[in-house]
Amino acid sequence: MSRLSTRPGKRTRTRPGTRTRTRPPLALALPALLAVAFLLLPLIGILVRTQWGELGTHLTSPGVVEALKLSLFVSLWALALSLLLGVPLAWLLARVEFKGKALVRSLVLLPMVLPPTVGGVALLLGFGRRGLLGPWLEGTFGITLPFHTSGAVVAATFVAMPFLVISLEGALGGLRPSYEETAASLGASPVRVFFTVTLPMVAPGLIAGAALTWARALGEFGATITFAGNLPGTTQTLPLQVYLLLQDQPEAATSVSLLLLAIAMGVLVALRGRWTGTPVAREAAVAPPGPEDPAAPDFGPAATGPATTAATGTAGAPPPYDGGHWPLHAVVTGFNELALDAAPGTTIAVVGENGAGKTTLLRALLGLTPRAHAELRLGDTDVTALPPHKRQVAWVPQDGALFPHLTAVANTAYGLRARGVPRAEARREARAWLDRLGVLHLADRRPAQLSGGQAQRVALARALAARPRLLLLDEPLAALDQTTRARVRHTLRTHLAGFGGVCLIVTHDPVEAVSLADRVLVLADGRALQDAPPAEVTRHPRSPWVARMLGRNAWPGTASADGLALATGGRLVAAEALPEGTRALAIIAPEAVSVHRERPGGSPRNVWPGSVGEITSVGSRLRLLIASDEAPDLVAEITPEAAAELGVADGVAVWTSVKATEVTLVSL
Repeated sequence: MSRLSTRPGKRTRTRPGTRTRTRPPLALALPALLAVAFLLLPLIGILVRTQWGELGTHLTSPGVVEALKLSLFVSLWALALSLLLGVPLAWLLARVEFKGKALVRSLVLLPMVLPPTVGGVALLLGFGRRGLLGPWLEGTFGITLPFHTSGAVVAATFVAMPFLVISLEGALGGLRPSYEETAASLGASPVRVFFTVTLPMVAPGLIAGAALTWARALGEFGATITFAGNLPGTTQTLPLQVYLLLQDQPEAATSVSLLLLAIAMGVLVALRGRWTGTPVAREAAVAPPGPEDPAAPDFGPAATGPATTAATGTAGAPPPYDGGHWPLHAVVTGFNELALDAAPGTTIAVVGENGAGKTTLLRALLGLTPRAHAELRLGDTDVTALPPHKRQVAWVPQDGALFPHLTAVANTAYGLRARGVPRAEARREARAWLDRLGVLHLADRRPAQLSGGQAQRVALARALAARPRLLLLDEPLAALDQTTRARVRHTLRTHLAGFGGVCLIVTHDPVEAVSLADRVLVLADGRALQDAPPAEVTRHPRSPWVARMLGRNAWPGTASADGLALATGGRLVAAEALPEGTRALAIIAPEAVSVHRERPGGSPRNVWPGSVGEITSVGSRLRLLIASDEAPDLVAEITPEAAAELGVADGVAVWTSVKATEVTLVSL
C-alpha cells in the first residue's frame, strides 16, 4: 500500500501493518505533557535528592532491615489471604448471577476509593477490642488484632485484596464458558474444572492481580498505622519507617523511599500494562505445515489396522467402547418443545435455520441452559437430576474448545482422567484415538500449534475417548476443508457404527446429514417439524429451509384443485394434487427446470418469464438463479454446453418451464 506525500512529485511508502504517525493537536498535546511532567517530577525529586554514597548505609541500618523483613512478612501473608478469599469471590462475581451482585462489587471496590485512615477506623470498629467482632475473637480464641502483627496483615489485606478480585474477575469475564462447559461434559467436577481448566487459562490475570496486591500491601500506610499502630518489630513496616525517618533523618527516608519506588516500578514493568489480566496470545513454537498438514499420514479404515497400531505404539489399547447399549428417551420443554426416542447406535442429524433451537437442544440435554429443560433417560438410568459432569454426555462445541494449556494427547485424555482412569492408561487410549483420527503425529502439540482442521479432529478424538453414552456434535466438521472433511466424515461414520449410544449432530451440510445420520430432525422455532430417515427428508422436505439446503426449490402455498396457490401470488400446476385448502410446500428439483430464450411451446403447464440474476458452478453443471415477477425466485441447473448455446449471462432475459409431473407437493 502506498501513500502520497504532500510534496509534489515525491512518493513515500508505509509498511503494511504499521500505524501511520499522526501529529496530535496542540490543545491536547500540551495538557498531556503537563500531566506527564506532574507525575514524573516527584519521582525525579527522589532520584536527585538521594545521597547515593550513603544509600547502602541507610538501607542496611538495623531499623530499616527490621522494617523491611516485617513488610515482606505482612505483604506475603496479605497476598496469601487475598488469594484464599479473593479468588473465589472473583469467580462468584464473574460466573454467578445473584441478587445484590452490584452491591457486592461496590463493597469490593470500596477500599480502593476509601481514605486509608478511614479504612483503619472501620477496621477498629469491626475487629478492635470494642468493635463488633473483636470481643468475640478475644474471648473465644484469644486473638487480638489491633497493635499486633496480625492486625497489620488484616489492614494490608483490606486495602490490597480488591486489586486481585478486579483483575481476576476481568480475566474470568473474558474466558469463554465453552471451555468449562466442555470440561464438565467430559466428566470433570466443578472443582476439577476450576483447577485444571479455569485457573490455568486465566493465569495471566491471576498473576497480574497477585503482583498488584502484593505491591499494594507492601506500601500500605494509613490503615496500618490507624488499626495496628506503629510498634517497632511488631507493626512498624517500611512505609511507617519512612514516616519516622522524615522527622530525624530525611536523607535516610529518601533512600528507603527509593527502595519502595524501585520495587513498585519493578512490578509495573514486569506486568507490562496487563492490569485487567487479559490472557496473552501465545505464539506457536512450531508453525503447522500448510492448511491441513499435507505431510500427515493418510487415515481411514486402515488407520485402525494392526500395522498402524504396532507402528505407533498403541498396541493393547482398550477398545473404543465398553460394549454397553444406551437407548435415548428425552422430553424437552421450554424454548424447545419435543420428544426424542432413539435406539442404541442411532445417529440423528439436527438441522434448521439459525435460531431454530439446534444448539439449545444440545445444551438442554447437557443440562447447561435455563432456556430449555430435558427429562433425559440413557439406557436404564434417569440422568435428569444429575449435573452435567455425571451424565456421561460428551459435547463438541462449534469452536472445539480445546484447552490451550494442554497438548493434544493431554486434551484427549482429559475425560478419561476425570473419570478416574490411571494416567498411563488414559494417555495410551488417548493416543489410540488420535491415531484413529489421523493426528497422532500432533500428539505433543498445543492447540495454538494446530490448524483449524487439526484442532477439530483432536476435539472429536477427545469426545469419543471420554466413553460417553450420548454424543453431541455441534457442526463438528465445519472448520475442515473439503478433502479433510470427507476423510473425517468416513472415520466418524466408522466409529459411530460401533457406538452403543445415540449421537446428535447439528449440521448445515446436506452431505453430512445424509451420509452420517440414520434420521434427520428438522427444527423450526424449537419444535420438531420433521423427524424421518434422510431419504424421506430428501424426497419430501417439509421445510423451505431444508429444501433449499438440499438444493431444491421450495415454494409454500395452499393446495388447490390442480396444484398450489402460491403464498406470493400465482399458481403452480402439479400432477398429483392434495385436498383443497391444505397448507403445502411445492418441491422442484433444479435439474427439472428448463431454461429457454423464447417462450416454450408444447406440454409444460408451468411457464414464467424472468432474468438471470446469478450464475454459480456446481460440479460439472451451472446453477442459475432466475428472478421473475410472476413466480418466486427459481434455481435451475444446466450444462455448460447448454449455457453457451443459450448465451446465458447475468441479466439475460429467459423463460423457465416446469412440467406438472416434476412438481412434488408436501403437506405441512
